[in-house]
Amino acid sequence: MAIRPAEQLIHKAAWLYYAHGLRQDQVASQLKISRASVAMYLRKARETGIVNISTSTQLFTDDVLARKLEDALKLDAVWIAPENGHAADPSTDIAVLAANVFLELVKKGDRIGVAWGRTVYMIADIMSYADLQDVTVVQLCGNLGAPYSYRPDQCTMEIARRLNAKGLNFYAPLVLTTEELARGLRAEPVIREQLSGIGDCDLALYSAGTVDADSHVVKCGALTAEEMGALRKAGAAGVIAGQIIDAEGKALDCSYNRRVISAELSSLRKIEKRLMVVQEDSKFEPLIAAISGGLCTHLVVGARMARRLLDHAGPAAEKAS
Repeated sequence: MAIRPAEQLIHKAAWLYYAHGLRQDQVASQLKISRASVAMYLRKARETGIVNISTSTQLFTDDVLARKLEDALKLDAVWIAPENGHAADPSTDIAVLAANVFLELVKKGDRIGVAWGRTVYMIADIMSYADLQDVTVVQLCGNLGAPYSYRPDQCTMEIARRLNAKGLNFYAPLVLTTEELARGLRAEPVIREQLSGIGDCDLALYSAGTVDADSHVVKCGALTAEEMGALRKAGAAGVIAGQIIDAEGKALDCSYNRRVISAELSSLRKIEKRLMVVQEDSKFEPLIAAISGGLCTHLVVGARMARRLLDHAGPAAEKAS
């Protein structure tokens, strides 16, 4: 079983205090809690054996890995779903954990930006119902044709329904046939206002898409497999909210991106909590690109992906351990 989000502060406080040698007031400052809370968390950590790493359970082993990833990748928080050899679909465990993490991060009055795809829709479908006040869920990018599953409007409205929140859809397609049409549509007052408000969100939920024939933007018809192959040769590394990014997490300079109706990456970076959830091992490269580009502050992955990320981090990870 993965660590419950509500317990994470206890583990983080213990990690910062015992592994990093921070004073209690420094731990309080970094976690944005009171010093009295730090003292209470450290006491609970001792009482429950959390700080006794040599005799810790697999629950804490995974959490130690999460803390190392936070240090190495400079993320605010990481949650790891442990490997489950008995699960018919291991990615479901990641979605269940992500749904719980998401609900922990949402606060009353929040404005939430939501992307699209199989991962986001699975989280929405698994998420428990909550009655949050004054929460608004907004779509981060334009929409797709009706036959396609996991559409942006479906993901946005299902999460809004689960939270008893207000949902705001984009009444525009994801990609236009020409750059001129896209510029004109982005200039329309309604679309311009919705795009400009993305940076005011408190929380974003998305995944990282691949740049191959299995990419959602290929399957939905926004790009052909041949066009995606050409973009990959030109430096494409991943897809974020319908946009193609390079290995540094920057928007790739290409006609496709100029024809897309989606939040600017600069607006996404303004969102305080950027929750990225990755289920598939094939998304390693897109995930690295998104992290490099500052598009992720909070991360939910499986144990195997977490180890790959730590190995990739190299010297930074060794220094953190």
